[in-house]
Amino acid sequence: MSPLLRVARRLAGTAALTAVLVGALAAPAGAHAADAPDATNYRTAITGITPPLAGVSVRAIEAGARLELENRSGRVVEVLGYAGEPYLDVRPDGVYQNTNSPATYENVNLQGGLPVPATADPTVPPQWQKISDSPVARWHDKRARWASTQPPDAVAAAPKQPHHISDWAVPLRLADDLSAMAIHGTLDYVPPPSAVLWWALTVVVAAAVAALGLLRPVGVRVLGLVLLAGAAADLAYVVARELDAGARTFWEIVSGVFSSELWPVVAGLAAVAAVVLALRRRPSALFAVALAGAGLATFGGLVNAAVYFRSVAPVPWSDIEARTAVGLMLALGLGACGAASIKLRNSGRSATVPAQAVRVEECDSPSETPRPASS
Repeated sequence: MSPLLRVARRLAGTAALTAVLVGALAAPAGAHAADAPDATNYRTAITGITPPLAGVSVRAIEAGARLELENRSGRVVEVLGYAGEPYLDVRPDGVYQNTNSPATYENVNLQGGLPVPATADPTVPPQWQKISDSPVARWHDKRARWASTQPPDAVAAAPKQPHHISDWAVPLRLADDLSAMAIHGTLDYVPPPSAVLWWALTVVVAAAVAALGLLRPVGVRVLGLVLLAGAAADLAYVVARELDAGARTFWEIVSGVFSSELWPVVAGLAAVAAVVLALRRRPSALFAVALAGAGLATFGGLVNAAVYFRSVAPVPWSDIEARTAVGLMLALGLGACGAASIKLRNSGRSATVPAQAVRVEECDSPSETPRPASS
């Protein structure tokens, strides 16, 4: 079997294994929302809950796209909708949503939600529907983020300057005694980074890594280790996105990764498979490294390259750390692909030149004839 067919078979096996995992993990819902942004220029921050209640905590997740309220107080905490109606009940046995609340439909996604049915009336008694067995609610809330596709006037006038957009509040209450509470926070505009600078750094690092292919002492194992660093950045980034989205258990992380970050995680796993071939010095290792490097840069780096153009990343890291991780996927993936391609080309040349030389030598050498014996 040719080396190319061996690599294709291994990559097909990896894809098949991934498909099996996706099917097995499809039942539990991941924490990551389907429409979570890859990055944004608006930072949502929580300043507190008033009055505070032991066991109740709130945080902004997915770069401010959603709020998360965890209720371990043993009491029922209600989140109120845009008309002051009961919207969510966060109870000890799970989360319930009021199907009569317009917010139930308006908060379905970041694009404005679904059309509110005529039966959704905030003035009628709530109709509760259980949506989670955990006392943790996660929801989109237009009060805590910038919901318009157009920037605020101040931002449009000076997009390179930071701006405070608003101090917002989401009303809560305790269901047993109707005590009023509220989540308080701020919304700020953060100017985007210099995308040109980050792309320039990426190109320089990628070129430097690709130049390793010109160095004879650098073998496939070294290129495999370079690719491994890029794969580690890729897999760490997708796990970080799930942690930021609220995943807490190993199962939630794995199911969220495969349901929401399928292509980046497939790229990372394919890169790991190529690294194994490289470390074992298999004949197909160079081709595998080149192919996996291209996949890592495309499906890991480019998919998340919005952090080069936006200031707030959906990970629990600093924004610079997020861009560095994406830069490693891009630069090391492209660089490993380039270096492995160069070595493949050179190895092909070295394999043909000796054979040609032998044929020329055979053609040019004079035939030896026996010399007559002297009498």
